[in-house]
Amino acid sequence: MGKQFASLTPDIKGFIERQKIFFVGTAAAEGRVNVSPKGMDTLRVLDDKRVVWLNLTGSGNETAAHLRQLPRMTILFCAFEGKPMILRLYGTAKIFHPRDTQFGELVGLFPAISGARQVVELAIELVQTSCGFAVPLMDFKEERPTLAAWADKQGTEGIEAYWSEKNTKSLDGLETGIFGEIT
Repeated sequence: MGKQFASLTPDIKGFIERQKIFFVGTAAAEGRVNVSPKGMDTLRVLDDKRVVWLNLTGSGNETAAHLRQLPRMTILFCAFEGKPMILRLYGTAKIFHPRDTQFGELVGLFPAISGARQVVELAIELVQTSCGFAVPLMDFKEERPTLAAWADKQGTEGIEAYWSEKNTKSLDGLETGIFGEIT
């Protein structure tokens, strides 16, 4: 059944690369826990102890707010096709905004996607697999083009206006830092 590893194995790296969806979990010390589904071509394995994912513009920005408070994060993958497995990556995360040098260095790992908001790097502290026997089998049909088309239509100014309206604070009123340090 479940196994624990200190780092990613070649088999686990291969599993991650085949997944079409993953889930990110974060929480501040107080308030709501956030679990967010992520899709598209937005995750890369850097090495045995680090992954990065491209955070796209969305209706909220909970992950950024939580990571400013507590840098812990879990990434969850489920095998919806093939052999059953659940994979969790536990670790400490850093978030990089377009103003950060690291963002510019990491964003090139991904295809150009309008509305790229942050890159998040997870330093893996624990890798855990479990059976996934109850996860349903589903067939992947295609990526949804909706978010990319919406972001393309907004343009840079429209995206920044949206960030200003929807992405500066979490549901619990925590600052996300999307436009810089809060004083």
